[in-house]
Amino acid sequence: MSKIVLVHGLWLTAGSWKNVAERFEAAGHEVLTPTWPGYGEVAQMRAHPEVANGLGVVEITDHVEKFIREHNAEDAIIMGHSFGGLITQKLLDRGLGKAGVAIHSAPAKGTLGLPFSSIKAAFPVLKNPANVRRNVELSPAEWHYAFTNTLPADEAEALRQQFAITAPGRPLWQAATANFTTHNATKVDLKNPDRAPLLFIASEGDNVVPASMNRENARRYKGPAITEIKEFPNRPHFVMGTPGWEEVADYALTWADKF
Repeated sequence: MSKIVLVHGLWLTAGSWKNVAERFEAAGHEVLTPTWPGYGEVAQMRAHPEVANGLGVVEITDHVEKFIREHNAEDAIIMGHSFGGLITQKLLDRGLGKAGVAIHSAPAKGTLGLPFSSIKAAFPVLKNPANVRRNVELSPAEWHYAFTNTLPADEAEALRQQFAITAPGRPLWQAATANFTTHNATKVDLKNPDRAPLLFIASEGDNVVPASMNRENARRYKGPAITEIKEFPNRPHFVMGTPGWEEVADYALTWADKF
């Protein structure tokens, strides 16, 4: 059986992996769900959102790497969603993991093209440069568009009430400016020959990171290390918490277990 590390993304906590973690554990795997620095459960984060002020991609990656090493999980399967997918790319670049799965992943530096839907989904953060130092909450309509656009509004709102927290604006600003700065936090070595195999999972139904962005991210990788992509139809950004998540989870694990 495998050891699996699940890394959450923006506007979510480690609790967003609950269904997936339970499914993998039921199959006999050991599952670890690290938080971001200072993070707790949804209720804690809503009461004290200031703990995330100013968090950036490097700080989050360092924190998760420390967690992995403390739990002797250097050879685990690493799966990350959204910005957790970018963290997964960076962790593999640092030599961790026997395989990685980046699910609807935020792009690494060098990924070109920003669809209108991505700009609209990120606008609550990017509309104000001061948000680079602040946390931002999504309204029901903003959450529906960005995370659960394939669901009816009432179902989307129920998921927002259950899972959504405010999010630090800095990671989105780092991603938005990645190709205009030399030493950006989203940078990975796209030619690293020693990186573990990496799978991107994507969908054109995602308003935040459409499959075209993940295809471009995957295409940027060069060299002998394995890089593949799997697309599922009509899936929203919150793919692991919405109907059909089982198919995605099972595919990700079956693919990673090959290595």
